[in-house]
Amino acid sequence: MRHLSFRRYSAIAVGTLLASTITLQPATDTTSLHVTFDAEASARSSGGRSGGGSFRSSPSRSSGSSSGSNGSSSRSNSPSYQRDRYYNGGGGPVIVPVPVGPGIYNDPYRNNGYSNGYNGGSNNGQASTTNSGMGWIVGLLLLGVSAIVVFGLVYMALKAMRSGASGGTALDRELNNDIVTISKIQVALLAEARAIQSELSDLSLEVDTDTSEGLLQLVQEAALALLRMPENWSHVLADSQTVKSREEAEALFNKRSIVERSKFSVETLTNVGGRVSKRDRFKPDPGEDPAAYIVVTLLVGTAHDKPLFSQIRTQEDLSNALEQLASLPSDYLMTFELLWSPQDPADSLTYDELLTEYTEMVQL
Repeated sequence: MRHLSFRRYSAIAVGTLLASTITLQPATDTTSLHVTFDAEASARSSGGRSGGGSFRSSPSRSSGSSSGSNGSSSRSNSPSYQRDRYYNGGGGPVIVPVPVGPGIYNDPYRNNGYSNGYNGGSNNGQASTTNSGMGWIVGLLLLGVSAIVVFGLVYMALKAMRSGASGGTALDRELNNDIVTISKIQVALLAEARAIQSELSDLSLEVDTDTSEGLLQLVQEAALALLRMPENWSHVLADSQTVKSREEAEALFNKRSIVERSKFSVETLTNVGGRVSKRDRFKPDPGEDPAAYIVVTLLVGTAHDKPLFSQIRTQEDLSNALEQLASLPSDYLMTFELLWSPQDPADSLTYDELLTEYTEMVQL
């Protein structure tokens, strides 16, 4: 019994001594190498970004709505408006003219068919009977004209009330409701189209993205820059989605913008809302493969109640969609964002990076 206890205590002592001599080092180096490897594997190219606008107050339509409100308030105080509003469905009663017959009409069943001025002569009685017949004819004509006028006024009043209840014309309803369409066109071009890099950079620096005119110019020129290079189109990704509220549209637009911007290692040129920013600290990897692709993304929010286009699979579909953006009415444009990569002419986007970062694009 004592022998077994001695052996047990000896084994515990030896185990404790061996455990004290072993030092376990945390795998900090392994974790560091792993993070470094991921960063190198997911290296991205430089990017450019320009745009502006807002879903809450569209610059192109705010002036029209404010002038309309001022005009309505000024007209409501004018005497002519107070008078005319009874005839155009302004909310007041409709004044109906009542025809008044001629004073020569006599009731044949009263005073023996003669006028009050009858003095017993037969000639006066014949004249009174003739005048009575003419009065009936004139009265019927006035009654018919008055009925036509009344029906016309009632029709115009009902039409005005219906137009006011429905928000005006179809164009007005589409511009003033909360339905918004978010569209995205993303095009990959071959490296032979590298001239578009400097073209988009110069365009982003020239336009004033804080105004509706500058924002519309940016949309048109960006779409035209792509339309001029159809021979270099290689891949495309397009989507147009309609949402029922401006809050939802803003959230969807920002989400898509963040997804595209996250594919850049750094934004070397930005002009958003009239604020220009440049970064010259970007250093491309000298050992990277030569440039193979340039990706241009157009992200636009419009007041359309229906999607601008369906899926784009061919060059003809892409050309039609770009032409539609280039001819976009200024009243419909709410927000726009132009993104392209690489922005730095010394940077490159290889075929492997295109497959890694832009996995959803399809080849034309």
